[in-house]
Amino acid sequence: MAHTDTQHDNNRLIMVQPELPYAPDSLVPAISARTIQYHWDIHTRTYIDNLNRLVAASDIAWTSVEDIIRTADPGSLYNNAAQTWNHIFYFYGLSPAGGGEPTGDLAKAIARDFGSFERFYDAFVDAGTAVFGSGWVWLTTDNSRRLAIHAGSNAYNPLREDLVPLLVADVWEHAYYLDYQNRRAEALRRLADIIDWTTIEKRYARLDAIQS
Repeated sequence: MAHTDTQHDNNRLIMVQPELPYAPDSLVPAISARTIQYHWDIHTRTYIDNLNRLVAASDIAWTSVEDIIRTADPGSLYNNAAQTWNHIFYFYGLSPAGGGEPTGDLAKAIARDFGSFERFYDAFVDAGTAVFGSGWVWLTTDNSRRLAIHAGSNAYNPLREDLVPLLVADVWEHAYYLDYQNRRAEALRRLADIIDWTTIEKRYARLDAIQS
């Protein structure tokens, strides 16, 4: 679901960084090309390199990044697996053609569980702004298809709680500081202009396929 590309060498999991699905300058003005280049080419690449090194040194034959996130003990292996997955999921949920509001079943679910799209996004921004230090804010669902917002510090990932991630915003400073300095709420507001709701809707619809 996070577009993670993996290979196996002698039964060892190897994470391969996928191609960014748009040009680095295509999310301007919401996110600058400089931020994308640092965030994707340096930060995300570092997490992937660290993850591969830690997996190679592990005594466990991990089958997937999701397997690590769900079951690894807290520590460096979990942190780098979650940060790898979170970043790829985040970048693949954005698009130069994004913005607006979702449609179809996801729009109905947002209206049901939050009252309106505006109330949902206000709550999403508030939750992300309230994270102390670095972290992530997520829109998730579960087997009942109810929607909820979850936020957490550092390498927080809701897969660990058996939730289904739909949308995520990175509230680590490296995600926004070059463009917005300490104005995290503004960065989250501008993110609304580039959220790829078509992709988010597909993530929500995929739950039907899993349950059928």
